[in-house]
Amino acid sequence: MLKMFMLAGAAMALASSTAPSFAKELKSIGVSLGSMGNPFFVALSKGAEFEAKKANPNVKITTVGFEYDLGKQVTQIDNFIAAGVDLILLNPGDPKAIGPAIKKAQGAGIFVVAVDTAAEGADATVTTNNVQAGEISCQYIVDKLGGKGDVIIENGPQVSAVIDRVVGCKNVFSKNPGIKVLSNDQDGKGSREGGLTIAQGYLTRFPKIDAIFAINDPQAIGTDLAARQQNRSGIVITAVDGAPDIEAALKDPQSPQIQASASQDPFFMARRAVQVGVGILNGQKPASTVELLPSKLVTRDNVAQYKGWTSDRSQ
Repeated sequence: MLKMFMLAGAAMALASSTAPSFAKELKSIGVSLGSMGNPFFVALSKGAEFEAKKANPNVKITTVGFEYDLGKQVTQIDNFIAAGVDLILLNPGDPKAIGPAIKKAQGAGIFVVAVDTAAEGADATVTTNNVQAGEISCQYIVDKLGGKGDVIIENGPQVSAVIDRVVGCKNVFSKNPGIKVLSNDQDGKGSREGGLTIAQGYLTRFPKIDAIFAINDPQAIGTDLAARQQNRSGIVITAVDGAPDIEAALKDPQSPQIQASASQDPFFMARRAVQVGVGILNGQKPASTVELLPSKLVTRDNVAQYKGWTSDRSQ
């Protein structure tokens, strides 16, 4: 059973590490993330760098994006092994297929911490409670539609975070017989361009769409653009991330269809992952191998009170 760690507790843990004294110095860290073209992963990389430099101001940090190409990520792990890093921070491209590469790294004496998405065999995982994020984002749709309407679940790359968000969304929709899911298996590639492309297909295919749940903010923004291009209105669009771009959209009267996003904090998440990794490096086994950070729903009604990603307040 996964143990739920509340954000406040993790925040206290971060605060308590302000002046750490590590028995084993973190000299180098390798970071492999989904796509450095996505602001979410940029914030993750900044959080990892921030915390790693707290452990050792002279730490060597190598950060790369694998662009959802599993073969490329395996090669990146091989390169980290060859470079002799102490710790690998991994945003896994596939929770199972990446397993052998993780074992190889561990065989070389390198600890592996998964961040944002889970991976079998990792020494620890720090991620948002993505099932919860999907649930609250799709419950908003149900409430907005009064429990009745034609909806789309706009899927994405099949990493654990996306799979869990879709599971959470389906959990909610399945409890509401008045909700008809028109599509749930189209991959928006986790990008604005991907969201735009598959939304153009939905909008052409279905004359009536009441709501669309996109698995992340970039896809939601691309979906909104597609709707505007086709002069389609009255569609409730929700997502997951709480990114700066969606925050701006929620405040923009010109983007009324984007209505909610379940928030994450990638900067904080990566800081926590590095902290857990450094603890493992020094023989401190985490209380649970999976640490879940809760998500909160950001809407047009409460966005003025939303503080946004920590990265915007820590530079």
